[in-house]
Amino acid sequence: MGQSRQLTLSPARRALPKVKRLVVKVGSGLISSAAAGGLDPDRIGALGDELAALANDGKEVVLVSSGAIASGMARLGLTRRPRSIPEKQAAAAVGQSALMWHYEQAFARYGIRVAQVLLTQEDISQRSRYLNARNTLQALLGFHVLPIVNENDTVAVEEIKVGDNDNLAALVAHLIDADLLVLLTDVDGLYTGDPRRDQGARRLETVEAVTAEIERLVWDAEGQVSVGGMSTKLEAAQKAISSGIPMVIASGREPGTLRRVLRGEPVGTYFVPKGDRLAARKRWIAFAVPPQGRLTVDAGARSALTDRGKSLLPSGVVDVEGEFHAGEVVSLTAVDGKEFARGLTNYDAAELRKIRGAKTAALEERLGYKSFDEVIHRDNLVLL
Repeated sequence: MGQSRQLTLSPARRALPKVKRLVVKVGSGLISSAAAGGLDPDRIGALGDELAALANDGKEVVLVSSGAIASGMARLGLTRRPRSIPEKQAAAAVGQSALMWHYEQAFARYGIRVAQVLLTQEDISQRSRYLNARNTLQALLGFHVLPIVNENDTVAVEEIKVGDNDNLAALVAHLIDADLLVLLTDVDGLYTGDPRRDQGARRLETVEAVTAEIERLVWDAEGQVSVGGMSTKLEAAQKAISSGIPMVIASGREPGTLRRVLRGEPVGTYFVPKGDRLAARKRWIAFAVPPQGRLTVDAGARSALTDRGKSLLPSGVVDVEGEFHAGEVVSLTAVDGKEFARGLTNYDAAELRKIRGAKTAALEERLGYKSFDEVIHRDNLVLL
């Protein structure tokens, strides 16, 4: 495969920004083993050693950790991952307390206090709950407590699930304004193929953009206790780097990985952030809230939004899909169907169907009133 501007194979020291605050994510496969019959205290202890060293160096660390269901499976004597939601929730309920107990033991040796933070998609997509979660995490870091975050699998159903801890970690990085996101996994980065099957597969040292070329490299391992393979890591990378947060995928099995990452050594795969960091509110609009509808806009409107920083007016709206209320997030697509932006709409779906294509002067005639000139104001618009 030829090299491109978006990916680099040759190692070089990275120009990481100064990292004061970071999010580290570990999967259940890294902290559990068949030999241990569930959670592996030695692996959790080794992870605790690395994170404690960072914390004692003055870094503010948030850990996003899977493992509740894997732990619960072992305690319940289950030989394979539960399939039904109630069984998964039961396993998570049994396993989460054990997971936190192991982490408390690992960090207590260094005098570091930990806190459990369980989140669902609703905690992130509802603005007031998002701010509450943000404030809680900020307060914990202010108290020099190490938050340990997991999805609240005990209560989450499909409608309120983030779905995997890679994407959850990226959203947590948004919540706390992290300087770096590190996803620790059982391989040492993104490869041009599956290194366990393809001896010619090569690790990518740097990825500048998550393009279609990069997405074609994805492969997913099938494990008994692991959910979310490399595809979800690329989704997390898109969320992070589009917001101006660098991300690294690296091996969680090699000692000293985090230290080496922070020194700028060519460990794992480095995803280069965009130059301008999105404001917290725009990160929430772009990535925390699933769009409730879709607006198709014409070429003139797209150019005004992307090239000239304008607001979206009714005259540029070609089509309206879905049912949504004013103040909800909608997706903006060009006539070719490709999404290029998201924003908070000033009008609901029924109103927009009446005023699409209309000049501003005609809004009151069509609706009987005029609340706003803009469908989406540029302050509430995020280009993807």
